[in-house]
Amino acid sequence: MKTITKNRYGVWALAALAIAATACNKEESANRATQGTGSVQSAVASTQSIAVAAADGTDSVYVVNTCGPRQHRDSVAISSLPASIGTYLTTNYAGYAGERAFAVKDQAGTVQGWVVIVQYNGKPVGLKFDASGNFVQVLEQREGHDLNGSGWHRGGRFDDRDGLRRDTVALSALPAAVTGYLATNYATDTLVRAFKGKDSGYVVLSLNNGAFATVFDASGNFVKRVQLVAKGSKPGSVDQAALPANVLSYLSTTYPGYVFKHAFKITANGTVQGYVVLIDANNTKYAVEFDAAGNFKAAKTVR
Repeated sequence: MKTITKNRYGVWALAALAIAATACNKEESANRATQGTGSVQSAVASTQSIAVAAADGTDSVYVVNTCGPRQHRDSVAISSLPASIGTYLTTNYAGYAGERAFAVKDQAGTVQGWVVIVQYNGKPVGLKFDASGNFVQVLEQREGHDLNGSGWHRGGRFDDRDGLRRDTVALSALPAAVTGYLATNYATDTLVRAFKGKDSGYVVLSLNNGAFATVFDASGNFVKRVQLVAKGSKPGSVDQAALPANVLSYLSTTYPGYVFKHAFKITANGTVQGYVVLIDANNTKYAVEFDAAGNFKAAKTVR
């Protein structure tokens, strides 16, 4: 009789857990479902967001925090932007397609800055510039139901923000087309790490008298090779926590919502010369270079 009672309790406990789990899943789905048009519109207003669509036809996302307090946006023609913005976009986002542009104004109507939305490799990129057209930051993106939350949810477009590095690919698991290309064209490379993006393309980090990021598409076809660290330098991998505080501060300010991927410390004769940090900002990867003191030097768009 005692055995039967214990089994009953076990069954009841399992049933309760199943009901609780189902309820949680339903609650999560319901919470997202109830964030209808009105809720999203309210969140858009509170976060000063701009809705944009990816060129690949996937759902819209929102570029957030485009204005400061007591500021507003006026739509402008991309052709009317300061020339320095066009130069910046051409240099850093070769082949981009301009989508939308805005002048950010104060209450008196004076231009305080510019916001530009472009499509780059089938992904939207939102950028903020100051009134003179100098780059300020890459604006964070969020999905609609994450506008007032942490900025991501499991399984969403930006789920790599949880830091679990699910996009990391074992070097041994790279497609034969990728490893074959590297073996043929860069036989002396020492492979360090590899990543698989949301577009199923690959980025492979390697060392070869410098550091490089070699980019491949989803089929393993070569796209481009980006030099991250100059030849003649001695780069070595370094943990995120070991980077100078001002490096981390610059990244979080200039690339809000960024995800750390990898970092190299550059040395010469045992002396630190600088750092290069590979990050992901809204599914676009950047290599950001700093000097030995952690001051920003340059940034390259990898993919």
